[in-house]
Amino acid sequence: MSKICILAVDPGLSGAVAFLFTEFPFRIAVEDMPVAGKMVSAPLLTDMIRKYGPAIAVIESVGSRPGQGVASTFKFGTAYGVVQGVIGALQIPVEFVSPQRWKKHFRLTSDKEQARAKAQQLFPACASSFQRVKDHGRAEAALIARYGFETLFPASAAA
Repeated sequence: MSKICILAVDPGLSGAVAFLFTEFPFRIAVEDMPVAGKMVSAPLLTDMIRKYGPAIAVIESVGSRPGQGVASTFKFGTAYGVVQGVIGALQIPVEFVSPQRWKKHFRLTSDKEQARAKAQQLFPACASSFQRVKDHGRAEAALIARYGFETLFPASAAA
């Protein structure tokens, strides 16, 4: 298989972006969501994505949660829209995956510590990227990328 880069996004201000190359599925590049002025920075996100040149994006498909305030829902929706807008403007094909689907794939619950542990297990050479409690966004983006690899390129994942 030729070298293909998968972009994965855990959206939101505390989210992250991950890049997985199909020829190296046990290594991952993860970066915190670029934020400027309490908003996702479209220019910084664009530069980050261009640097890796992904062929496809996998974005966690999420919505507001019960009990979430109007202001935080609006802020999250704006961040989610910036992510989709940047990826759309870069003309990268997108797959959406619900948190329930990718977490079930890895047999995880909603516990963010489980996601960090699983990311450290799947990407041992990059485990330091997930060492802090606040690195759960990075871990989730990495797992979304790995989910994309295993489901969109199953022949490569099995090899």
